[in-house]
Amino acid sequence: MALMLKKVERPRELKWYQAGAMLYGDWGTSKAYTLGIAFALAGHASWLFLGLMSVLMFFVGLAYMIICKVYPDGGGVYSSVKQRSQTLAVFGALLLVADYVVTASLSALDAFHYFNVPNPEIWAVVAILVIGAINWFGPAKGGNLATLIGICASLAVVSLFLFTTPHLAQVHLEWPQGGVGPNWSKFVGIILALSGVEAIANMTGIMVEPVGKTARKAIWVVLIEVSVLTFLLGIAMNAVPNLGGRHTEDMLRALGNYFVAPWFGHAISLIFGMLLLSAVNTAITGLVSIQFALAKDRELPHRLASLNRYGMPWLALIVATAVPALVLVVEHDIVRLAALYAIGVAGAITLNVGTCATNFKIRLSRRERLLLASVSLIMLFIELTICVQKQNALFFVLSVLTIGFILRYVAKTLIPLPMPGIVPSASVLTVSEAREIAALYHGTSLVALKGFNQSILDDAALRAKALGENAVYLSYVEEVPPLVELPDELEPSRESLELLAKAEQEIEKQGLTVVPVWQVGTNPGKMIAHAARELGITTVMIGTTKRSALVSLLRGDVLRSLAAHLPKNCRILING
Repeated sequence: MALMLKKVERPRELKWYQAGAMLYGDWGTSKAYTLGIAFALAGHASWLFLGLMSVLMFFVGLAYMIICKVYPDGGGVYSSVKQRSQTLAVFGALLLVADYVVTASLSALDAFHYFNVPNPEIWAVVAILVIGAINWFGPAKGGNLATLIGICASLAVVSLFLFTTPHLAQVHLEWPQGGVGPNWSKFVGIILALSGVEAIANMTGIMVEPVGKTARKAIWVVLIEVSVLTFLLGIAMNAVPNLGGRHTEDMLRALGNYFVAPWFGHAISLIFGMLLLSAVNTAITGLVSIQFALAKDRELPHRLASLNRYGMPWLALIVATAVPALVLVVEHDIVRLAALYAIGVAGAITLNVGTCATNFKIRLSRRERLLLASVSLIMLFIELTICVQKQNALFFVLSVLTIGFILRYVAKTLIPLPMPGIVPSASVLTVSEAREIAALYHGTSLVALKGFNQSILDDAALRAKALGENAVYLSYVEEVPPLVELPDELEPSRESLELLAKAEQEIEKQGLTVVPVWQVGTNPGKMIAHAARELGITTVMIGTTKRSALVSLLRGDVLRSLAAHLPKNCRILING
């Protein structure tokens, strides 16, 4: 079989408020630990460092608005830097790996600090393993729940600040003591307040156009909430007497207990604990996605892209679950984990913003290029500071980079690519390719396939003949994890080619032309509906699902998703 690469097409359906909710799920969690870490490092002078961090957040947010605008098909560090250097792009992807590993570890640990359970590190390890096990059945469909938790978290912190306002006269603020060096180190210690900002650039490939406008709205809403409320609550916490460094892990709960009542502190603990666990799930799926994308580009061993029956890269998932759990076994101090976290996120931002600033092939105004260059220089100084002062963090990121590049060398030189066997010919088309030739093949039926079903093929052929049509459309959706960095092109799987070829032969026996449509995505029902809408289909024919109730609950039901997204003039015929 000759190598067949097809362009990956994803519907641009992500609206600004949906992107904003997803961004808040990453960026908004930073308040849960940044406030406590800032007070532990600088005490009553922490307000100034939090204020300066809010200013840096503002300029980093502006930088990512520019990145999203100039890279509408993928502005994440791997996708954008790949246009300059593949090796540098892999370097950036591995920095994201380090970031996501500690994101999962830190978020899980802090979640159980907020839940106020004994031995939170043990609970955190168990939670990571459970979340990994759930993802074995494919990416969990918890987007709506995560959005609801995010809204509740935002409302909770706004309410908390309103309760603090009568106490602001009691605030005890101090100016930092010591020289520039020690204070710069304290500022760098809370750089993890920027954690999650890279997430918005990874979404540009599925955003509603114009992408720049969609991303700008999403970033502004989250940026204002995160930066302003983090600073204001950072001032308010200085009104709590005898705060000391006792609430590094759960400052928001301490503020809720003092300024409102213990019941409010418990409510905040529950909400932010759930939000942090949602961030664990996001980090694990992000780790899987990066490994999958690198393996597909042959930057890591291809085995990391091997899918289980539920469309999840099984080996990549095991790695993405085991490594964060192992990190927690070795290190479960919030402040030291924060240093490991910061070196990855600061490095990824530095590389993405810096390469964009120095890429003279993209159109940028002088002001935009100056802003990007300035932000990248500041982030570079922060990254160098962490490398010099935090030896554990430097060792951690060097370990990730070393292992990653060793695996890259192995993938490129020592492991031969699998030799495909001979499969029946199937000239599969993407949706856009099928739309271009739709005028030549008159057909209004689309058969959604996941396995061979002779009955549904016969029904489709009979319907086409009865309507005087000369063609039947076949649809196969290649399920993949929710990719943070999606390759521009992917090779259809042997399974999809065999199935489409066999179905094509059966229908052609009845004198009809078959148009086989291949898609790749995380939501089969939504992808089938997109194909039907683009191709003018009036009837989608689908077999009954063989998924268990548990799998349908975890992943979402394909038929329900299909019905929700189909055009009003399109009907579903279910073949039992």
